[in-house]
This record gives sequence, structure tokens and C-alpha cells, in this order.
Amino acid sequence: MIGQEDIEIERKYLLRAIPPLALTFHADAIEQGYLPGTRIKERVRRRRGPHGVVCTRTFKAGKGVSRTEIEEEIEEPFFEGLWALTTVRLTKVRHTIPVGDRNWEVDVLDTIGVVLAEIELGHVDEPVTFPDWLAPYVVREVTHERGWTNAALAARGVPI
Repeated sequence: MIGQEDIEIERKYLLRAIPPLALTFHADAIEQGYLPGTRIKERVRRRRGPHGVVCTRTFKAGKGVSRTEIEEEIEEPFFEGLWALTTVRLTKVRHTIPVGDRNWEVDVLDTIGVVLAEIELGHVDEPVTFPDWLAPYVVREVTHERGWTNAALAARGVPI
């Protein structure tokens, strides 16, 4: 059964560049790949950062601000086995910047020249206020644009 903890409420924004403040916060190197499937989309991810290596597998469904996200941590050998089965992949560097009781995540996808900012929210109607360090870099919200999901970026690159 899907519970409230399996619902991700998130907004995503395209940035024109990396805000300099983001570079002062720790960064995690992330590799993620997507297993083949038409109805079921599953992602595997290895995240390397100051706190070590964490591997996960994730099922996501839906679109827009509120989506189902079921994630579990897996052992690295299991990750490696699933990684070999992935058909599309991407790498990124994630900077996590705390602002109040939320975290802004700034993802840098160097191989395709994209910088995105994401924030997880408590509810779908929660207003988003850009901090001063982020506001000048925001191009537009891309939460509702299917071409800006990580899976789409991995498969097709930057939307035209």
C-alpha cells in the first residue's frame, strides 16, 4: 500500500548558471540509470559524498508537483547488477543548500550543460520563495514539462 511517506511534492526550476553560493556547500556525485520498461519506470542511483556511498532503487509514477516515489537503499553489489541492465544513464553533481526548514538542491549536469534547482515541499499549495542567492539564476519553472525529468534528460538530452 502506498502511504503519505511515498508521495514526493517537489518543484523544479531551470537555472541559467550555478549560483556561486551553491559551490560553497558540500557536493554529492550522483550516477543514475533507468531500467527498461514502458509502464514501470525504475531508477537505480549511486550517490557519493562526504558521508560515503549510498545506493538506492526507486520507483516513480505520476507527473507534476506531487508524484509517487517509493525508494529503498540497496547494497552496492546489487546496484552494480541492476546498473548493467540500465538503458539510459546520467551523472550529476548535487549541492544541497539548507534554507529555513527546507533544502534547495542544485543539480549540475555538466555533460549536457544543464543546471536545475529543486525543492521538496510539505504540500502542493505551499508557496515557493526564492532566496536572494538563487533568484537571479532562475530562468523558469519546469516542474510540469516532461522533457525536464531526469529520465527524459538521460534519454534525449536537453529539450528544444
